[in-house]
Amino acid sequence: MAPTPCALCNTSRALIIRPKNHQKLCKPCFIYLFETEIHNTITANSLFRSGERIAIGASGGKDSTVLASVLKTLNERYNYRLDLLLLSIDEGIKGYRDDSLETVKRNAIQYDMPLSIVGYDELYGWTMDQVVSQIGKKGNCTYCGVFRRQALDRGAARLGIKHVVTGHNADDVAETVMMNLLRGDLPRLSRATSIVTASAASDIKRSKPLKYAYEKEIVLYAHHKGLDYFSTECIYSPEAFRGSARTLIKNLERVRPSAILDVVKSGEDMARLVPPEVSNSGASVVGGDNVAVVLHGEAERDGGCGSSNGRASGGEMSVLEQKLRENETHDSKELPNGNEIDFTLQGHGHDRHKSAPTAIKPKRLPKQQLQRCGRCGYLSSQSVCKACMLLEGLNKNRPKTQISVSIEEEEEDNSPTLTRRMEGLTMVGQP
Repeated sequence: MAPTPCALCNTSRALIIRPKNHQKLCKPCFIYLFETEIHNTITANSLFRSGERIAIGASGGKDSTVLASVLKTLNERYNYRLDLLLLSIDEGIKGYRDDSLETVKRNAIQYDMPLSIVGYDELYGWTMDQVVSQIGKKGNCTYCGVFRRQALDRGAARLGIKHVVTGHNADDVAETVMMNLLRGDLPRLSRATSIVTASAASDIKRSKPLKYAYEKEIVLYAHHKGLDYFSTECIYSPEAFRGSARTLIKNLERVRPSAILDVVKSGEDMARLVPPEVSNSGASVVGGDNVAVVLHGEAERDGGCGSSNGRASGGEMSVLEQKLRENETHDSKELPNGNEIDFTLQGHGHDRHKSAPTAIKPKRLPKQQLQRCGRCGYLSSQSVCKACMLLEGLNKNRPKTQISVSIEEEEEDNSPTLTRRMEGLTMVGQP
């Protein structure tokens, strides 16, 4: 059998089948097409401006490594004139983050980008290992998520940067959509589907250039480009709720490869239906020259969720309801002996012919007022930011008494000296 030619160049042999659409491509065409799609996402959404300083959230994993590689390539190819650097967060997870940070350090050398590392222990006085030992593996991702978002903002602020890009891909966005649907969290659904977001708690803008890139294609790109990345999953993530959403998305992808982008597009359509007062989007969150605005991914399209162009608008259900009413009022059903059957439940108002109850007007939520956290000074919509609230709970459960022993390094093996030191140990009691 003759080899299958590349669907793009029709000359080279096809070696790759794209997971997104099963298109058969050769290696050079796949790499170029992948990079071009990221470039189109950047330009269509006006993610960057010339001369802007951009911090790439680097974890050493495939997503952030591919993002750094692609942005460096596109910056040179299309002359974006961006000043790129790497920003990493050290959560303090031994056997995972310490190894991945070594990968980030190699990436910084390979891509010739400055690297800045910010640690949880430095910012909060806690590592994630300590947090998990305190609270257990259930719910630890809540702590890590809040701490990590604030740590990225603090790290960017230290560097004087107003824009952070992250490696969230289409699979991540689809999982987030499913999680928020299952939890009924419409406000968060609106924010999570935006390709450019800004939080009321920070003036740092964030964007997701890989939003429409499949995870499998990111892996293929990293493989064929020979990128150096860390592939081990976080040791605490199997307990996360996201894992259930990921399994569901992967099962849908097996049946329908386009399911991932379909879920993302549906999430975008649903997000547009969320009122601004609920999603707290569509308006600047920080005054002055540096204004961060929540932008929704793409311009409004015809045929979106809730429109009458190409999708059901509820007309079929209206016709069905009308037909049910006609059937009920046509003739009352009677038994052979002439006794009528009364289907109305007494005292519960289930009769269709009764007047419909007055529609309840949706409650208007107060707009968030940006202020400084009273404890750490971080920008927050509350008097105390989420990170400080979580830290308060952790610190309350810490042991009230600790022992401090001062021992010189060279005296550790000298038992008489060590004995004298232990006799003079100090008990420090925390109030």
